[in-house]
Amino acid sequence: MSKRQVIVLWAIALVLVVTLIAVKSSRSEGFQSATDRSRGDNLLADFEPTEVAKLEIIRGDTRSIMAKKDGQWVVSNRDDFPADTPAVNELLRTLDEVKVTQGVEADPSFAPRFGMDPKASDDEELGTEMILSNDAGTELARLTFGKNVEGESANPMNPFGGGGGSTGRFVRNHGDSSGIYITSELFPTLLPEASVWLSNDFVKVQRIKSVKVTEAGKPEAVAWELTREDDTKDFTLVGKQDSENIDNSALSPFKNLLSYARFEDVVPADATKTAWQDDQKMTATLVTFDNFTYTIDFGPAKASEEGSLLKEGDYLMTVAVTAEIAAEREKPEDESEEDAKKADEAFANTKKELEENLAATQKLAGRVFKVSKFTVDALLKQRADFIQKPEAAAPPQAGPPGMVPPGIARPPGLPNQPRPRVQAVTPPIEVPPAPKPEEEAKDGE
Repeated sequence: MSKRQVIVLWAIALVLVVTLIAVKSSRSEGFQSATDRSRGDNLLADFEPTEVAKLEIIRGDTRSIMAKKDGQWVVSNRDDFPADTPAVNELLRTLDEVKVTQGVEADPSFAPRFGMDPKASDDEELGTEMILSNDAGTELARLTFGKNVEGESANPMNPFGGGGGSTGRFVRNHGDSSGIYITSELFPTLLPEASVWLSNDFVKVQRIKSVKVTEAGKPEAVAWELTREDDTKDFTLVGKQDSENIDNSALSPFKNLLSYARFEDVVPADATKTAWQDDQKMTATLVTFDNFTYTIDFGPAKASEEGSLLKEGDYLMTVAVTAEIAAEREKPEDESEEDAKKADEAFANTKKELEENLAATQKLAGRVFKVSKFTVDALLKQRADFIQKPEAAAPPQAGPPGMVPPGIARPPGLPNQPRPRVQAVTPPIEVPPAPKPEEEAKDGE
């Protein structure tokens, strides 16, 4: 190869390199985000979660408001009922860490396309708004969350695409007018219903000794009462008659009554006066072997207009509790020092648990809770539900044909005797006599 050919090849190679660099540069400039924030940037700049003192989540007419009160999160539009603090803190942490995956240059007028229109009647176009404020009421951030970003199908056999699942969500930061952003975080817990942000702590009744329930609408009339001598034994019905047999299957649910109870919502105080069906309201008194006395009012709620807190089939419930917790345990005279130490430690632990349970339940006093019928179903029983039903008498057996069953008047002239059976008789068939031996021998010749 001549020197001139080498120079030509080098020149061609140089031109190719310069062209490649120019193409890459032009592509890079063409894909450069026109929004203020680029891929990998935090959605919220200089955001400090600890400064947030109020958090509002709004979607259409539904709103939840959380606020910090004495260092604890409460749900303001549920009369400051304790909030699910870990859930609130997790949401704020996510906002602090969430990154931008893509910026979309779009005017706010395009909000319906991204599912961010706060006034839309179509649910797909309606956005979820979040407002964050500090102690002074100054707005720290305002965000609108839109539709999820759906990824392409990972299945190469699907010619139509789609079905790849959600890969992100459109978010608008009202403090950034340069565009709308896509984040990889879907924010699945971002719900506007106040009930989802309430603390789950509720009444926990243990070791029930007796249950007494009043009649509906009659607080002074006892409908039935159950009791037992030990927390390992079955309940018995107070006032049971000798002729009554107890249905133990109907009593068994009371061993764990309200041990794992849950509520669905808290009824604000301004709505409680008209929420009850007073003629169906009942009271249950539960006494435990730990000397706790629970007074529980319960009954069906009045169904209100569509879209309101209460609907047909909902039940209401209130809880009040008193307790006598022993300050010291009774010590036997012949107790050894080692046994006393173990017993004192066990007593101290039990005493602490009882005191914590009492304090937690007393915080529920004065609240009206919306619960499912399942929660109070056992308390809705009637006294007759605890008694075994008498077995149905066996139907009279049919007698012989023509016999009139007992207890039925016999028509005149009809004898109370069985009719003669009708039998089918086959006429006799004549069989020829067997041949004599002499004839058989003659035939054999």
